[in-house]
Amino acid sequence: MSDADLRRIADAYWEAVLDASPVYATFVGDHRYDDRMDDLSATAESAHLGVVAALGQDVDILDPATLSAQGRVTRGLLRAEVESLRIRVELRLAELASDQNTGAHADLLQIAPQTRASDARSADQLVERYRQAGRFLDQAAERFRAGLAAGRTPAAICIERSLNQVDGYLASSLDTDPFVQLPPPQDTEGWDEDAWRDQLRQVTEEIIRPGFVRYRAVLADDLQPVARPDERPGLCHLDGGDEIYAALVRLHTTTDLSPQELHDIGMEEITERLPVEYAEIGGRAFGLPDTEAVFERLRSDPALRYATGDEIMADAADALGRAKAAMGDWFGRLPESDCSIVAVPEYLAADAPAAYYFPPAGDGSRPGTYYVNTHNPGDKSRTEAESIGYHEAIPGHHLQLAIAAELTDLPAFQRFGFGNTAYVEGWALYTERLADEMGLY
Repeated sequence: MSDADLRRIADAYWEAVLDASPVYATFVGDHRYDDRMDDLSATAESAHLGVVAALGQDVDILDPATLSAQGRVTRGLLRAEVESLRIRVELRLAELASDQNTGAHADLLQIAPQTRASDARSADQLVERYRQAGRFLDQAAERFRAGLAAGRTPAAICIERSLNQVDGYLASSLDTDPFVQLPPPQDTEGWDEDAWRDQLRQVTEEIIRPGFVRYRAVLADDLQPVARPDERPGLCHLDGGDEIYAALVRLHTTTDLSPQELHDIGMEEITERLPVEYAEIGGRAFGLPDTEAVFERLRSDPALRYATGDEIMADAADALGRAKAAMGDWFGRLPESDCSIVAVPEYLAADAPAAYYFPPAGDGSRPGTYYVNTHNPGDKSRTEAESIGYHEAIPGHHLQLAIAAELTDLPAFQRFGFGNTAYVEGWALYTERLADEMGLY
C-alpha cells in the first residue's frame, strides 16, 4: 500500500461528498451536479455514512510507515473526516440545525449569491436544481419535527433569528431576489438570458418562496412554542446534551480536553492575560488608568460608533486595500484569486455576524468574498472594524483558504474543505496580531 492507494481512497471520499452535497459541488466549481439539490432525509444521510465508513475502513488498513510525510498527514485528516461524519449522523445533529447559521434556509440564502453557472447548460441545470428547493426545505423541517418528537427543543433566540431571516427574505422584492438574480454564465454565446431569468422568477414565485412559507410555519408553529427560553439556551438542558456538547468540542478542536478545561483556559485568557493588554493599549490611546475605564470609553463614546453603513463599508474597503498592498512583503506565496468585498444582504444582516468570508471557486469563476455587515451601524464599533477585516479577509481567511484551494498536488478534500474550526479560526485570530506587526492598524 502506498500514497497512490491513499490518493485513490481520498478521491473516492471527495466524490462521495459531492454526490451527497451537489450545492457544495457547484460552490467549489464542480458543475457535474448542477441539476441536483441536496437530500436532507435521514435515509440519505445514513446511506452517505455507509459509503464514507467503508472508505474509512480502507484508510485504516493503510500502514502509515508505507506513506510519505504528506501521505501520513492526508491519512490522519481523512480518518478525522470519516469520524466527524459518523459523530454528526449518530448524534442526529441535523435535527438541531434550525438556527440562523446552519439552518437550511440560511444555507440557501447565503450560497445563492455565490453560485456561478459555468455555461448555458449549467445555467439551465441550476433552474432544475431550484425546482427542488421546496423539497429541500420540507426535508429540513421534517428533521426538526423528528427532533422535537425526541425532546430535542431548540433555543428560542435561535428560532427568533431564523424567523427574522425568513421573514426578511419573504418581504424582499422579487426583483432583487438572490435566486432570480443568479450571476449569468461566462459563456453566453447564443443564449437567452432574459428567458432564463423568467424561468428563475417563475421557480422562485411558485416553488422557492412557498417552500420558505412552509418552512417558516414549522419554525413558528412547531418549534417556537416549545423552544428553550433565554435562561436555558444550552445543550445541557436536553437529554444527552452534555454528550452532544462534548462531541462538538472534539469535532471543532480535535483535542481531548473536556468542555470545562477549555472553558477554564478561556476564562484565564479574558480575566488575566488580555486585561493587561487592554489597559496598556487603552492607556496609550485614551490616557485612561485601568481596564474598566477603557471598556467604559469603548461602550459609551459615540465618536467610536458608526453613523452610516457607507462609513462601515468605506473603512472595511480601506483596510482590505492596505492589506492587499502589504501582503507581498510578508508572504512568499500569495493567492491567485482576488478577494472582493460586498455588503451582507439586508434580509440576513440583522441576525448575521459583523462579517464573514467565502473562499473562491476552484474553477476560477468566483473570487474570495469578504461580506461586511452594515446593518444598524450605531451598534458597531470603529475600534473593531480593522481587526475583523484582517481576520476575515487578508491576511486571515482569504490567504489561508484561497491558497489551500490552489494547492493542486493535494487531494481535493484538503483543498476545498473548510477544515477544522480551531485550525481555521486559529490562523485568523493569529493574523489579527500579525496585522499589528505588519503596520496595518
